[in-house]
Amino acid sequence: MNIDDLMALAKRRGLFWPGAEIYGGASGVYDYGDVGALLKRNWESLWLSFFVDTNPDYHLIEGANIMPEAPLVSSGHASRFNDVIVGCSKCKSFYRADVLLGDAGVKISEGASAEQMGRALEENKVKCQSCRSTAWLPAKAFNMMIDVSLGPEKGDKGYLRPETAQSAYLNFFREFNILRKTLPLGLAIIGRAYRNEISPRQGLYRMRELVQAELQIFFDPENWRVDFGAVSGRKVNVHLYGKGADEKMTLQELVTKHGIPEFYAYHIGLIDVFYRDVLGVPEERIRFLEKGGDEKAFYNKVHMDIEVNVESWGGFKEVGGLHYRGDYDLTQHTKGSQQDHSVTIAERKFMPNVLELSFGVDRNVWMLIDVFYKKDGDRSVLKIRPFLAPYKAAIFSLQKEPEIDKMVETVYKELRPHFKVFLDQSGSIGRRYARMDEIGTPFCITVDYDSVSKGSDKFGTVTVRSRDDKAQVRLKIGELKDYISKATSFNAYGAFGFN
Repeated sequence: MNIDDLMALAKRRGLFWPGAEIYGGASGVYDYGDVGALLKRNWESLWLSFFVDTNPDYHLIEGANIMPEAPLVSSGHASRFNDVIVGCSKCKSFYRADVLLGDAGVKISEGASAEQMGRALEENKVKCQSCRSTAWLPAKAFNMMIDVSLGPEKGDKGYLRPETAQSAYLNFFREFNILRKTLPLGLAIIGRAYRNEISPRQGLYRMRELVQAELQIFFDPENWRVDFGAVSGRKVNVHLYGKGADEKMTLQELVTKHGIPEFYAYHIGLIDVFYRDVLGVPEERIRFLEKGGDEKAFYNKVHMDIEVNVESWGGFKEVGGLHYRGDYDLTQHTKGSQQDHSVTIAERKFMPNVLELSFGVDRNVWMLIDVFYKKDGDRSVLKIRPFLAPYKAAIFSLQKEPEIDKMVETVYKELRPHFKVFLDQSGSIGRRYARMDEIGTPFCITVDYDSVSKGSDKFGTVTVRSRDDKAQVRLKIGELKDYISKATSFNAYGAFGFN
């Protein structure tokens, strides 16, 4: 599926589309429709169940979207949260330099300086995508934070937060004291972040307003023990820094041969389980890409991107990250706030370290559609796992008759308190099936003449058709709730013997 086909599907089936669409759309800003909002919420709930709710030391918090300037100066965002921008001297179109070079087939490090990127544009005679000129203005750093003015006189400067992680760091000290001064302590946030992207592109891949799901784990680097032995033999796909190709290796090999800390390798395995075993992403489509050199964030001790091969994005693209950030964040906020963030446990004073699990929610929603949208003969089916489906079931009437309509309403009232169900009474039965298949609805329930015919041995029953294999079973109305519940539920608590 290419990007245009996916976007057309998204608009047609109520998933998402550009914000302010009736005015021509807003670049890098998207609205979710009724179906997309449910899919997004289901992914978020699943993420919380798997990564947060399974651990009594992890807790969900919610931080403000607007931040004053001071903490973002301390964090380094005010000086370092930059991309390199370059403008065409002829038509004055502006581009993110590394993306422009990439589109032209020129490889350059993500951490290359403005001067290096500008020189690469000139040496490779890269053309402006608007007017085809090769004359460029000097490349320069561009800070991506979106600033806001606060107060009636607009005298106080603030920013829309560029990442949700800072909310966890700013709230660590209070939460540590509230939660009985123990480590490890995980603070999870699902919320919005804002980035003034130079060239938003590829649908939900680069956005100016995005949703992140992040878990910041604060721990004692000398005393954090994980159950690594239970998962050490799991094989994962990795692309290590400096290596020319992907490799499949066990988590134990990452530790013993490549010096990855056990707690870090454990969380690689945890993330791999989430994508392969829970979401169902094929093994060959997920990998962990290690960043090093000037591509690695300067504060990270170990930095891996979680990548999925997304056809509409042209190959492996980042959907999340696993970062061992050391004590950088709390140290910086200690300096900036003049409040000591070190802790004392067992008479030892130290600055907690941070392991960050970070996921782009919007990117993961797009990824699900790309990976699981399938052509099945004459059908198009979104074969996502049933617990992710926006609607768990749809209810149809086969014929338009008062008694049938009455039973349809009975079925709807029976199921609606327990599941998100869709009532569809218009169009041919084939088209109604097609609509539900395209948004991933696992079951379609049909009420027909036999359902309401008192002389029929099928009286009081309905037909339940399965999305993936089109198999049909006849069930009594009273059996529907348990049947659908069993087929669409997911229990993250120990489901894979991993947590």
